[in-house]
Amino acid sequence: MTAMTGTPPAAAAIAQLEAEGVDTVIGTVVNPAGLTLAKTVPIRRTNAFAAPGLGASPSWHAFAIDQSGIAFTREVGVIGDQRLRIDLSALRIVGDGLAWAPAGFFAQDGAPDPACARGTLGRVEAALAEAGVEALIGHEVEFLLVAPDGGRLPSTLWAQYGLAGILEHEAFVRDVTRSAAAAGIAIEQFHPEYGANQFELSLAPQPPVAAADQLVLLRLVIGRVARRHDVRISLSPAPFAGGVGSGAHQHFSLTMPDGPLFSDGAGAHGMTATGESAVAGVVHGLPEAQAALCGSIVSGLRMHPGNWAGAYACWGTENREAAVRFITGGPGNPRGGNVEVKIVDPSANPYLASAAILGLALDGIKRRAPLPPEITIDPADLPAAERDRDGIVSLDRKQAEVIAALDHSRLMRGILGDHAVDMLVAVRTLEHERYGTLDPEQLADKFRMAWSL
Repeated sequence: MTAMTGTPPAAAAIAQLEAEGVDTVIGTVVNPAGLTLAKTVPIRRTNAFAAPGLGASPSWHAFAIDQSGIAFTREVGVIGDQRLRIDLSALRIVGDGLAWAPAGFFAQDGAPDPACARGTLGRVEAALAEAGVEALIGHEVEFLLVAPDGGRLPSTLWAQYGLAGILEHEAFVRDVTRSAAAAGIAIEQFHPEYGANQFELSLAPQPPVAAADQLVLLRLVIGRVARRHDVRISLSPAPFAGGVGSGAHQHFSLTMPDGPLFSDGAGAHGMTATGESAVAGVVHGLPEAQAALCGSIVSGLRMHPGNWAGAYACWGTENREAAVRFITGGPGNPRGGNVEVKIVDPSANPYLASAAILGLALDGIKRRAPLPPEITIDPADLPAAERDRDGIVSLDRKQAEVIAALDHSRLMRGILGDHAVDMLVAVRTLEHERYGTLDPEQLADKFRMAWSL
């Protein structure tokens, strides 16, 4: 058994889980700082974890990446309590007696908490459906293997995308593949990346909430496997200063009743007119959404031209230096056209990042936004006057500017809601105020393991 229905399991179902060796259920949430938080219950308490849920202080939204800070706001402080409730329809068995399910925040009266990231993405997914749009998200995750203390591992035989990296870590790679399959995770590819001891995994596309759930579960699986092999994973956007860093790119495709928006159309590279507007909405909104996509104190170490991080808010077909990369449908891409947002990094809350991207796409559709000019070269090679003429904004900005852009964005507040935006601003402001004076080496060293599991 790898999944359960949405109704609370009866005693017989719990007995079946026990028969399969499950004795503990873990429920996770991801907070605005990108931290994965959790509670566990004995298997017999599974129903209670689903409803009414377990108590959780509102401060869970405010925990910061430095392991001690709490970014209290007027709404989030020492007073009050919430309920943490798992979604049994997404429960998975992950082995060694452990089952997992994603959780969400609810008020004591059962109402959804407006600051809940999973709930926020659910609202955006519902808004798309109301507009007749179906979305699929495909997540990528890049990570570094490091020593248990966060130090560098040997890389004598490492080469970018090289076979040697797989062979050096063959036991780890095979264990991840087996463990992910057993947990019902659909891995599409798994390979060494550009940096030494860096790997990338791509996940099969799913509806937005399910896709983010799958990513969170995959991180849990990778973290458990790494421990079995006496290593750890760094999910920092910049594990070591001067490196290319790690991304968490998101691919999305959109479909309406009359067909896909990024294939078989009369517009640019097979887009429909509605698809063009969706891409335009994302490109236009990236400067205001950046804090939700790559807004941590470490993110700026990655967000530079030349890192394939999408340092300019523009779009281009198969252009890996554009923030929005368009992939055309065809024999090499039988699922059809899709869009990759390259600036997302592992410090982002994946639920809020997806909500921001899809919300911007929906805004572009509703406004019938015109598609800006395609960038067919490295945008850094364009003269500054041409970038200004075409409205190409640099995303290589100071964290304080990134935070302020989100805080003052009526567009993003309309998409994510005031509660989610306020908490994003609070946790990132705490980071900036406490650590904004550190140099790149100090930042990379301090936060190398901040998001690790």
